Parts: sequence; structure tokens; C-alpha cells
Amino acid sequence: MTSLPSAPLGLTYSASHDTVRVELSGDLDHLHADLLVEAVDQLLTARPGLRDLRLDCGGLTAVDSSGLAALLMVRRRTDTAGAGLHLDARTVQLDRLLELTGTLEYLTAPGTGGQALRGTGCGSPRSAPADEHQPPTPSGVAEPRT
Repeated sequence: MTSLPSAPLGLTYSASHDTVRVELSGDLDHLHADLLVEAVDQLLTARPGLRDLRLDCGGLTAVDSSGLAALLMVRRRTDTAGAGLHLDARTVQLDRLLELTGTLEYLTAPGTGGQALRGTGCGSPRSAPADEHQPPTPSGVAEPRT
């Protein structure tokens, strides 16, 4: 069986006062998943007051189990930092993966900061109150990363 080559993960940033939006493109897979986690670590370190991290998933062409693990790690890191995580423009394939793995509600529910993961076991995400945040208007300088 022949597999197609992986498309590099592209990350394009835009920011407002307390929100960063990252447009994802390409494959979030075993070859590229670490790039997303590293980028989020850098964002959270550089912007300690960040309220919302919005990942625009509309440009993703594939997500494998490593990509899913990266999204779960990003959720853990944003919760610890007290920032909300939003998976915007999810593809049908991404939604299906999240549904099949039981992670859709966890990854799309509003975060509760550092409290979200305490006292919850794997596979039993805790619900949080509804979040009324509106998507930011993209501004700032976009920095492509491949």
C-alpha cells in the first residue's frame, strides 16, 4: 500500500488585544503535530494575559492520532494558562474524528482555566458554562510558518 506524502503544517497568526487566531493548513499528523504544540507554548509564554486562542481548522487536510493528541495537549495548556480554546471552521472529517474518539465535547466546550483538568479522569470531561465570546477581527501581522 502506498501512502501519499504528508502536507506540511502551515500556521498563520493574527492577534488582537487578548486573542490570538491561528489558521492551520496542511496535515496535522505524526510528522507535524509537535509544531502546533510548540507554537502554542510560545504564544502562551509570550502573551501571559491571553484570554482566547482560536484555531481555524478550515485549512486542515488531514488529522491523525498524533494530531488529535496535539489538540488535546493544546487544550490542556490553554486551560492551565486560563485561556479559552476555540476550534473554528472544523472540517467534517475533523468533527467525525472528534466524535469517534469521544473528544468533541471536551475540545469544543468552553474551558474553565486551570480547573478544567483537575479531578477529571481520561474520557470524562467536565462541562463548563456557556461562553459568549465572539470571533475577533483579524489584525496584526501574519507570520506564516511551515
